[in-house]
Amino acid sequence: MRKLLATTIFLCITLLASGCVYQAALSQGNLLKQEDIDQVEVGMTRNQVRFLLGTPMIDDPFHDDRWDYVYYLRIGKDTATFKRWISIFFDDQTVTEIFSEQELSPDL
Repeated sequence: MRKLLATTIFLCITLLASGCVYQAALSQGNLLKQEDIDQVEVGMTRNQVRFLLGTPMIDDPFHDDRWDYVYYLRIGKDTATFKRWISIFFDDQTVTEIFSEQELSPDL
């Protein structure tokens, strides 16, 4: 009887403690300021974009003419509270297109 009671108490404490696990905020990608994004213009060089926005999060070797800057912030176990995805397309060394209002997956 004592062994059963001790086991039951131990299991209850273990289950209660497992729900109290701390999860830190998770920040992934390039955090970009809106004023830096607004300064990127068609006709700029790759070096100028890299100076303003930094190294892209995704630099795909199969698509050398595209840079993707992705950022999301998730606090605790909640879904992402802040998301941003910007794609910049190049023709040779100059910017040709900028897509700044792209949607990330809602389950991030």
